Amino acid sequence: MIKLLNRLKLRWKLLALVLPLVIVPIILIGLVVGYIANRQAYLGVTKASKYDLEHIAIFTIDLLNVHHQQFEVYKQERLKNLNNELATLTNLSYNLVESEYKQFANSRPSPDSAKREARNALKKINVGETGYIYAITSKGKLEVHIAREGDNIYDEQDNNGRYFIREMCRAALVSKPGEVLFISYPWQNVALGDKAPRIKVVAYRYFREWDWIIATGGYLEEAYNDKDFEKKSFAVLKENLRSKKVGATGYIYCMDSKGKLTVHPDLEGQNIIDAKDSNGNMFIREMCEKKSGWIRYPWKNAGSSAPRMKIVRYEYFRPWDWIVAVGSYEDEFYHEAQSIKKSIMVSMAILIVAVGITATIMVFKASTIISNPISHMIDVIRRIKRGNPDERMHVEGDDELSEMAGAFNRMTDKIRRNSEIETKLSQQGKMASLGILSSGVAHEINNPLGVILGYAGYLEGKMSEDDPNYEYIHEIKRESKRCRKIVQDLLSYARTPRPVMEPCDINELMEQIVGFAANHTDMRGVAIRTEFSPDLPKVCLDGDQMRQVAINLILNAGGAMPDGGTLSVTTKRADSERVNIIFSDNGCGIPPEDLEKIFEPFYTTKERGTGLGLAITRQIIEQHSGEIRIESRESGGTTITVTLPVEHIETDF
Repeated sequence: MIKLLNRLKLRWKLLALVLPLVIVPIILIGLVVGYIANRQAYLGVTKASKYDLEHIAIFTIDLLNVHHQQFEVYKQERLKNLNNELATLTNLSYNLVESEYKQFANSRPSPDSAKREARNALKKINVGETGYIYAITSKGKLEVHIAREGDNIYDEQDNNGRYFIREMCRAALVSKPGEVLFISYPWQNVALGDKAPRIKVVAYRYFREWDWIIATGGYLEEAYNDKDFEKKSFAVLKENLRSKKVGATGYIYCMDSKGKLTVHPDLEGQNIIDAKDSNGNMFIREMCEKKSGWIRYPWKNAGSSAPRMKIVRYEYFRPWDWIVAVGSYEDEFYHEAQSIKKSIMVSMAILIVAVGITATIMVFKASTIISNPISHMIDVIRRIKRGNPDERMHVEGDDELSEMAGAFNRMTDKIRRNSEIETKLSQQGKMASLGILSSGVAHEINNPLGVILGYAGYLEGKMSEDDPNYEYIHEIKRESKRCRKIVQDLLSYARTPRPVMEPCDINELMEQIVGFAANHTDMRGVAIRTEFSPDLPKVCLDGDQMRQVAINLILNAGGAMPDGGTLSVTTKRADSERVNIIFSDNGCGIPPEDLEKIFEPFYTTKERGTGLGLAITRQIIEQHSGEIRIESRESGGTTITVTLPVEHIETDF
């Protein structure tokens, strides 16, 4: 056993030693607690299950009540809007009739022709989809109507038997001048294909001169743009109730007080007032009479071999005259409690196994907490060994392992700093060598280049542009100048002079640079927009070097927009100690794979570029203790941000 333990890793050693000390007491305690818990479980589950049924029933009532209240408010709002619209049309119609009457008063048309004109005008006015404007006398005769003109409707009744025309005539006769009255009633228009009465709202006003009651009628359901809004919402509510499961096979159903099912998964719309349980009792009648309470009854479903006892909690929803019932079979209702009672030994075995597994996981977790930091340290050491000196051990807590990790991190920091110093010294040596080499190369190359350029210029002056050799001489001059530019850039990069710092107005400097660059041939077709912050402080910098930086960035932007575009140059504060100069173009952008390389010396994507422009630019900015950032989308332009400190910070380069 000892030899086996010695071969195990630390995590498994802890597991093998600690786990027995945890499992054995748990088994003993589990046997005792399980017996007591089994006795309480039956009572608890029974009570909780009944509470669930009652809670679901009350929740369903609340849901119906919320829906009812919401649509009562909705209907009132619809009615208010419809009243306003109908009142407006009624006043409009009244004014039209009054206008015809006044023309008659001025002896222009005859009274009959004035009424005829008014009738024709009123018939042309539309009210919603099926509404219209009509006029009746105080005796009920239809003076204006789209279909029944001339009929007397004084004794007309709505679908509730109400003499609504009589009410309109009486109210109109005693109305005040200018007063618009309203009436609503249920009306089934068979001509329009109505299968059930709809609420009709009428606004009317009395025109005494002709004894006309001018009325504008419309259906309430047409007052909303979406006619099916309420119907769809109600359908969603019913679907939510139908889809709610109670236990394994229980469900929610609703019926009115006469036994007609209004919500049911299968029998919706049927009347079950005479339904009987397996004992012949008419339990639905009992529920409809009592309206609220509990009921138990045996029920045999189709396909079942024997009846099963069902328990139902039901509540009454008065606004809709609905009885909401929530039912479940008792064998499902008490299933968990009965399983515990009949299978106590199996349950206890499962409980012990579950607790044992939990204990194993917890002990394993504890061993992991101890061993993981060690494994992490080993992994970090391996990664550092493979050449990743920036790796660090995670330090958490105040134990010995954390102290060791902190000491290791401090050691690697010292090693990394020493490595950075060595790298910096090596780079400085390389730059010194590059400077010496550049000076020699410049001396050795510039002299022959000067001779070549001199003779090429001499020959170019002697030749006519029509001479076939003229183009060759011109190409020699251009390429020689390019060689001289490469040598100058190389010298600039290798021997960039230290900046001469002086306070400078950034906005004034940028204004000069933009004015100069705008006339450059590379900026043909490019519009330069400037936005300079007026509250910038003076910045300590080398104006000549910063002019070189800005011109380089502006011309690069122009090269990215060969077909023209827009370049924005912006200055603003970065914070209280720094300012930003932002160059943003809408050119071709830079591919993501090139973004990390563009500041490297001699890396270029241009056919005739030297690859030193951006390298020199970054070198100058770093000598100013600043930084340069670039953001680019391959097809959406490039933004370069140069951040400079207001006060120069001396650094060693």
